[in-house]
Amino acid sequence: MSGTAAGPAGSVTAVVVRLKLSLLRNGLRLSGGRRAAYVLSAVVALLLGALQLAGLIALHGHPHAVSVVVLLVAVVALGWAVMPVFFPTGDETLDPTRLVMLPLRPRPLVRALLAASLIGIGPLFTLLLLLGSVLAVAHGPAAYVTGVVALALALLVCVALARAVAAANIRLLTSRRGRDLAVLSGLVIAVGIQVVNFGVRQLGSSGLAQLDPAAEVVRWVPPASAIGAVASVSDGAYGRAVVQLALSAAALAALLRLWSRTLTRLMTAPDGSTLQAAEPAARDRASGRPSRLLPAGRTGTVMERSLRYVWRDPKTKAAWVTSLAIGLLVPVLNAVQGTGSVYFACFAAGMLGIQMYNQFGQDTSAFWMVAMTISSTRDAYVELRARALALLVITLPYATLVTVVTTALLGDWPRLPEVLGLSFALLGAMLSTGAWTSARFPYSIPQEGHKNVAPGQAGLAWIAIFGGMIAAALLCAPVIALSIWCHVSADGDGWSPLLLPLGAAYGGALTYAGLRLAAPRTARRLPEILTAVSRG
Repeated sequence: MSGTAAGPAGSVTAVVVRLKLSLLRNGLRLSGGRRAAYVLSAVVALLLGALQLAGLIALHGHPHAVSVVVLLVAVVALGWAVMPVFFPTGDETLDPTRLVMLPLRPRPLVRALLAASLIGIGPLFTLLLLLGSVLAVAHGPAAYVTGVVALALALLVCVALARAVAAANIRLLTSRRGRDLAVLSGLVIAVGIQVVNFGVRQLGSSGLAQLDPAAEVVRWVPPASAIGAVASVSDGAYGRAVVQLALSAAALAALLRLWSRTLTRLMTAPDGSTLQAAEPAARDRASGRPSRLLPAGRTGTVMERSLRYVWRDPKTKAAWVTSLAIGLLVPVLNAVQGTGSVYFACFAAGMLGIQMYNQFGQDTSAFWMVAMTISSTRDAYVELRARALALLVITLPYATLVTVVTTALLGDWPRLPEVLGLSFALLGAMLSTGAWTSARFPYSIPQEGHKNVAPGQAGLAWIAIFGGMIAAALLCAPVIALSIWCHVSADGDGWSPLLLPLGAAYGGALTYAGLRLAAPRTARRLPEILTAVSRG
């Protein structure tokens, strides 16, 4: 590579492109599963891209085609910008920190990496979408010629935007805290799907005309402005088209310059990201502020450890983020769409209650340190009770908030005490069954990869989670029956507010009973639990 650096920039580009192809080819040779996953991803991307292309071509001649395509291109560009943040290891072959020790100048390296970035499933899918956008709005030979330029500009802007964002944040994104950002990808995807679903419903009822005001602004924002230039040429507005193309070209030049400056800094400046991250962490440990709000003794220590797992452990954090997102999205978005019920708010308590299951598996092999401190049923009870209290610190106010928000959106305030009582009873039932199944059916959670169950323990996980959820539903039957009676009885409305204190008391009693039953089993089965959670 040293000789390559001294040669022309074209040779550097050729070497980096061949390197990208070699790394991709060799990576696929490592395992049949990885090869099958890549082929399946490519087939799905091509199929979706072809469908997008056909759909956009079908828009040709539609009065609102321009509004649709410019907004679509803007959304695609936004996706290119955020993908490096949420999936920092999605393309390790283009990590610039792997090249900092090579004698390469930033400017030729930018050109080489830009060319290598055009190889992959994502650029191919984007190319098909941009091609469909151009064909949807082009009318006449001049527009088609402009479309060729616009397509190249838009694709290069998308790729350069992704690489500039990745290079500017590469040291953060490859650190532990940066990788934790990937946990938010599930939340963003879930919210995005619901927003798209809501938007499609609104468009179905109001038509595409309501996109025009937003499109009038977005068509001047790169890279959507490049596609807007094709529409302008079709309308005979050549001056406006030149300005729109110039905006996209200027954006591309600015992104390449930013990328080049970032590479220069990466190649010449020391990595101080860990030092910067360590200072506030040291201040937090010195202040001890979170621990001062917790009870003294073993209870407070266990609660603090459990809450730190939620914040620091990637697998635990991912589970919590997913539960928080679904617990909020299901009731709120259904309420906004007019198809919801105030009882959907119980999803929050149900999703967060799942976090009580497999408590010891979340510790993995570190559970042996916890096991050393448990010598009696009393110790096991205090351990489980503290874990349940740590969970309640988050779940209780969150379930209450979701219930209040859902009730406010639906305007069904008379049902608020009843739904809160049902939520608290459900939460108590899941804490109870979660404590018992944690002691009876523990299983290991692998720390590496995307699996949440160690090989050979899937059956245990199914029994623990789904069996516990069924048991929790059965335990909630008295409160559910009372709620139904309040609806069918003539005098039921007067009793409905009593479901709040009754549900809270019943949930608390279930939690206490579950902890009491789980504690002696935990104390007796410590060796078996330690063996189960240390696998994988």
